[in-house]
Amino acid sequence: MDGMETIAASGAAQISVRDLTMAYGDFVVMRDLDFDVERGDVFVIMGGSGCGKSTLMRHLLGMVEPAAGEIFYDGETFTGAPVEVRERMLHRFGVLFQGGALWSSMTLAENISLPLEQYTPLDASEIRAIASLKLALVGLRGFEDFYPAEISGGMRKRAGLARAMALDPQVLFVDEPSAGLDPLSSRRLDDLILDLRDSLGTTFVVVTHELASIFTIATNAIYLDVNTRTATAIGPPAELRDHSEDPAVREFLRRGESTDE
Repeated sequence: MDGMETIAASGAAQISVRDLTMAYGDFVVMRDLDFDVERGDVFVIMGGSGCGKSTLMRHLLGMVEPAAGEIFYDGETFTGAPVEVRERMLHRFGVLFQGGALWSSMTLAENISLPLEQYTPLDASEIRAIASLKLALVGLRGFEDFYPAEISGGMRKRAGLARAMALDPQVLFVDEPSAGLDPLSSRRLDDLILDLRDSLGTTFVVVTHELASIFTIATNAIYLDVNTRTATAIGPPAELRDHSEDPAVREFLRRGESTDE
């Protein structure tokens, strides 16, 4: 892609985006996006407000169709795939939306059980056991029968992550995990993402503008520039902060740093 600097990492691409343009009618949100997400990455989509971070995630999930370009998963086209093929591919993914998106009328165990009931032949006792296991993985052992309103915001995010993991996805998409959380809860969620990546080998695609999370969890990142309406840099955040030739990227990643000599 013209004009984009790349600080590359090596590995096997699990997600490939080629020449992707996102638009609503005649309004172009982002154009000519071209990047790979490697297996086992925590890949962060970053940029200022209104740059299209969440829109890109919706494109990756097939919730919005691109104006141009293609998305591939493990070398298989997703953008132009028939409905039945796309549905099969979607079963490899889990999603954690900003608010956790838990059903308020269901207990935590019931929330996690829902996709298992819909997409597996498991019986009720097996599903309950899996729901308990997923909650234990995110530090919520013993909270199976609690309702979302009975737990804190950070715990709801972790419960949402447990539900996103219900079907053992290969890729987990997480939209603004730190939104609405205090710094301690945010750090615990970041640590949990890294623990799950390390223990389960799951690939994460995370939308965030929070610097603490970006530097804690990201193995690789893409910067969406709201002014040029394209990606202007890709690479490990610390390397982009220290070595990027794009002043907008450096400014974004150095927010809050003292300018005093």
